[in-house]
Amino acid sequence: MHSVPKILVVDDDEGMRDFLELMLVRKGYETVVVSSGKDAIEKLRKDNFDIVIADIRMETVSGIDVLKEVKRVDPNTVVIMISAYASPETAVVAMNEGAYDYLPKPFDINEMYRILDEAWEKKRSYKGSKTVSALTTTVDETKDEITVHFGLLVGETPEMLRVYSLIEKVAMVDSNVLITGESGTGKELVARAIHNLSKRKDYPFVAVNCGGVPESLIESELFGYKKGAFTGALHDRKGLVESAQGGTLFLDEIGELSPALQVRLLRLTQEKTIRRLGDNEDRPVDVRIISATHRNLEEMVANGTFREDLYYRLNVIPIRVPPLRERRDDIPLLAQYFLRRYSEKLGKNIQRISSYAIDILKSYDFPGNVRELENIIERGVALEQTCIILPESLTIPGRKGISRSTFTAKNAVEDFFSNLPSIPPEGIDLDSLLEKVEKHYLTQALVYSGGRKHKAADLLKISFRSLRYRLAKYGMESDHPTCDRALADDHGRTFGEDN
Repeated sequence: MHSVPKILVVDDDEGMRDFLELMLVRKGYETVVVSSGKDAIEKLRKDNFDIVIADIRMETVSGIDVLKEVKRVDPNTVVIMISAYASPETAVVAMNEGAYDYLPKPFDINEMYRILDEAWEKKRSYKGSKTVSALTTTVDETKDEITVHFGLLVGETPEMLRVYSLIEKVAMVDSNVLITGESGTGKELVARAIHNLSKRKDYPFVAVNCGGVPESLIESELFGYKKGAFTGALHDRKGLVESAQGGTLFLDEIGELSPALQVRLLRLTQEKTIRRLGDNEDRPVDVRIISATHRNLEEMVANGTFREDLYYRLNVIPIRVPPLRERRDDIPLLAQYFLRRYSEKLGKNIQRISSYAIDILKSYDFPGNVRELENIIERGVALEQTCIILPESLTIPGRKGISRSTFTAKNAVEDFFSNLPSIPPEGIDLDSLLEKVEKHYLTQALVYSGGRKHKAADLLKISFRSLRYRLAKYGMESDHPTCDRALADDHGRTFGEDN
């Protein structure tokens, strides 16, 4: 990526084109200007741009058309829309199509500079992303590993990038949001991300598990009570709704609310007021409501167990969080993220999950989703004695255990023979190939044995003297194999090559 952004400007107003070109070049940006949406699309198909500044109203091919083409060609390109005919409606359309920002003409050039600098910084911070957003990355230069974050969410598949995009869009408005998804998918993390990107971020985020509070207590917990409202009410107490004043009220498992509580909540969504138990006075509250559920509320509405009017009040903007089986390509990323977290927490030096173990994880459906994966990795870190998580350290329901010796003797050998390359027309260096195979299994044996050479010799079914000779031949005579050698060997399972 270059040190300054490459910018495409498209505007049918010659004066605006000249002004922007002059100002952007003066700032040091590499700038290309065109006079129509058609010309912009042709440029986009022939060249790569980091940022596009497009007038929204142009004849034949509009700025929205340009925006759609940009996102089709390269979703990572930042698009800033400008217009002399700005309105909330056009701004919403632009943002929904993926625009980074929207400026009405005439605009302050310093404001444009600020937006460009922010957009460029975000784009550079997200190495290899598919979208420009509030994404951040954790980069380990020693392993060339990247963990892609959105707040506390982790993932980079198209399914998650769509969720990130929705989060950014809804954070800018104050409408109620309903987050749906299976248990363990991270619905509360989505709610927190929305809150942290919103104008309410400096005010409380109050989370309530509607299914975790006894029905006899949930009303007083939510709405508070006056002194003397019931036996034991010795003083006034405000509820969780009032505690979220100015901020966000997150109602998890909203489908568990009783019909009576649904009526109280409906009043809150309609009137923005609450009444404490035992009080005769309504109190105004300013909270944004984000709800979540793993249940099908539409079915509950149909069978009469959830109020239809409340459902539509809560479901102004729906966000569905995909289950882990629908984004399997995020499993290695998440697994490595949890590995790093629990290695540090448990004081272990486990740096990688073996490629065989990753294959097993990716083949599992994870009914408990990300939460279940986290638990599996935590147990694996706790049980593993080497510097790499092996398949037998994974405790997966319904999967028969595999002993270390069984795994190396059966699975590895089968994998070896099934992946033997054919001899190419120019021939093959057999000595070099056999050397790589021998080093591969020497390293694996040392890793599996925790560096104990007698045990490693037993695994390879060779004598201790033979093992020492082979280790010396390849410069591997250290008492404890380095994790780097073991990890490099695992990364290239067959003949030391990348898969």
